[in-house]
Amino acid sequence: MQNQEGLPADGEVESSFSNSDFGEWDTFPDDDIMNQKSLIQSDEADKIPFVGNKEPLSSLATEYQSGSTILLEKIKVLSEQYAAIRRTRGDGNCFYRSFMFSYLEHILMSQDRVEVERIKANVEQCRKTLQSLGYAEFTFEDFFGLFLDQLESVLQGTETSVSHDELLSRSRDQSISDYVVMFFRFVTSGEIRKRSEFFEPFILGLSNGTVEQFCKLSVEPMGEESDHVHITALSDALGVPIRVVYLDRSSCDTGGVSVNHHDFRPTVAGDKPIASSSSGTASPFITLLYRPGHYDILYQK
Repeated sequence: MQNQEGLPADGEVESSFSNSDFGEWDTFPDDDIMNQKSLIQSDEADKIPFVGNKEPLSSLATEYQSGSTILLEKIKVLSEQYAAIRRTRGDGNCFYRSFMFSYLEHILMSQDRVEVERIKANVEQCRKTLQSLGYAEFTFEDFFGLFLDQLESVLQGTETSVSHDELLSRSRDQSISDYVVMFFRFVTSGEIRKRSEFFEPFILGLSNGTVEQFCKLSVEPMGEESDHVHITALSDALGVPIRVVYLDRSSCDTGGVSVNHHDFRPTVAGDKPIASSSSGTASPFITLLYRPGHYDILYQK
């Protein structure tokens, strides 16, 4: 996994990105965090649920008590705005699992039916994109169908409605969780291929292959990690803004310790509007914590 620094200002459009925006994700000198990466990618990761229980943010500080002082200071800064963390398994699918649970949990808590209808329309557009790119429908239809089933289940008032505990249980069921991850991977791949001219310069900074090879080798297979390219594509395809908070040992502002974040804000593309929900805003309601090689879910106070 690579790290990205020099993030563009929040809300800037696609044209604000440069090759370096995607290519500098390998500049971390963070021994403490890289040790954590090794841990979560070890066999021990198999013992961690796909999606864990919500924990107080103080549990994050406990991990680094004997490590970097600057990381502990940054966790203090995080605690001013965020109250809790929900960990995901470090199996290469953590970005998609974090996004999956955070999005479905948001719908469960908000019961935002306007947002549900909006994203269902975007999902249908993603289906058409894959068909236009030559994908046989049988290769992805089950993944799409299962995601839509999960989406409907978090809306209350029907026989298939689920509680929060049931949503968590489903997210830990491999037969469900992996299918939803594959849904997101196909959506991401379709968006990258559809806009290959835009993504190609950034992909060349990450690999020596073509856009098609990148999608086949680094997007569609389970267990392949995600970076800035994947997040941008998924956010744009589904019209869902995502905030990523970076916990690293990068230099801080002269005025003191600070924590960088970047908001991935989808742009309007054809008949796919920016996610607005019923509130009419495009502020991210999904916040992920990024440490090199791994994503978890953050909860605001």
